[in-house]
Amino acid sequence: MMPNKQRFLTLALASCLAAPAIAQEGLVEIYQRAMLNDPAVREAEARYLATSEVKPQARSNLLPDLNLSAGMSHTFRETPTGAVDPTTGLVVGTSSEFTNDTANWSIGLSQTLFNWSYYATLRQADKQVARAETDYEVAKQDLVVRVADSYFNVLAAEDNLASAVAAREAIARQLEQAQRRFEVGLIAITDVQQSQAGYDDAIAAEITAERLLSLAHESLREIVGELVTELESPTDNLPLLSPEPANAEEWVQTALTQNLALTSSRIAADIAEDDIAIQRAGRLPTLSLSASYGEAAQDQLVRLSGQFGSPTRSEPDTVNWALDLRFPIYTGGFNRSRIQQSVYTHRAATEALERTARQTERQTRDAYLGVISEISRVRAYRQSVESNRTALRATEAGFEVGTQTTVDVLASQNQLRSAETTYSRSRYNYMMNVLKLKQAAGNLSLGDVEQVDSWLQ
Repeated sequence: MMPNKQRFLTLALASCLAAPAIAQEGLVEIYQRAMLNDPAVREAEARYLATSEVKPQARSNLLPDLNLSAGMSHTFRETPTGAVDPTTGLVVGTSSEFTNDTANWSIGLSQTLFNWSYYATLRQADKQVARAETDYEVAKQDLVVRVADSYFNVLAAEDNLASAVAAREAIARQLEQAQRRFEVGLIAITDVQQSQAGYDDAIAAEITAERLLSLAHESLREIVGELVTELESPTDNLPLLSPEPANAEEWVQTALTQNLALTSSRIAADIAEDDIAIQRAGRLPTLSLSASYGEAAQDQLVRLSGQFGSPTRSEPDTVNWALDLRFPIYTGGFNRSRIQQSVYTHRAATEALERTARQTERQTRDAYLGVISEISRVRAYRQSVESNRTALRATEAGFEVGTQTTVDVLASQNQLRSAETTYSRSRYNYMMNVLKLKQAAGNLSLGDVEQVDSWLQ
């Protein structure tokens, strides 16, 4: 009888073969879908668009401010005069009524003639927009690395699962063979028990590999927004290209000039320095001009003791203009504190710039050395796979003639599976380091994604 797990795997394989083939997706397709769906990139885009509005806001402080106002009012006032009748409690005597209707409109203009903080803020706004745009580009480059890392993690998890399945199947055959040999008295029961233990371990390892594959798929789904099940894998003849130029120092110098995260930190330091000038402008005088023109129509009517007086109407026109000069003398220490605060903020931004520069240099060297070392590792592990495959065949042949034990065969099988998965992982690490090196240098682009995608099939 076929074990239940083997029967389940056989049925699953048959259903997969009967189902229509699903087209595999490459790195470029996954990246393009992530660009549309990844929340981190869309957040960075929204922040860039929001920050770009600081430029017209800063410019508005230097442009005229024009206001139009209009209004209407009605006033009625009655004033009784005279004595109070003690019998009735009513006022006996004369009274007066006053009615006033007013309609007016005015237009006012104000213009800043001199305010140094406004000019400094306008100059700072350009840098704020430039930094937001740089941060948006940083997010897009970071997306390339995150997509590639999740992509290759899925492939690595698939390799681990395939290795675990192959190991379980090989150990199952080994277990069946050991049982037959035990039944005819060729081996001891301990060999069968060792094969059974290896088979149980293989099943546990396969379950773990399935779980890790599911986690890898979910990590990719988090970025792309939907589940991707079929991915292209590296070709057998993966080109192992050395970095050009083949000098770590040249890559470091390029990174110190073009790295986008470093550029953003550099702009942030400049913005903090401009903020010092803006706060110091609070000690300078300001000059502004204001002017207004307005018209009003007023109708009045007064009635005394029931007798209407003559109504009056006036239509005054009003023109006002004024120059307003203000010179701050003492603000309770507020300006001094704001200036000192901006100095400390600039100091923090400068230290952050130095930290980012050192981090960029380290990441660039690490990525460069990673590409170089992974090239050698890929070649070494490729040879290791061939050597372990040859060793396994020799061990299996020795087991057939009785010179090798079951433990030896299981150990050779495990070494081969480990070499195969390590070889695959080294190829993924090579491609990841190629992308990370371009990211550190600040010139990672869609063309680099397309180049790596051309190594997949």
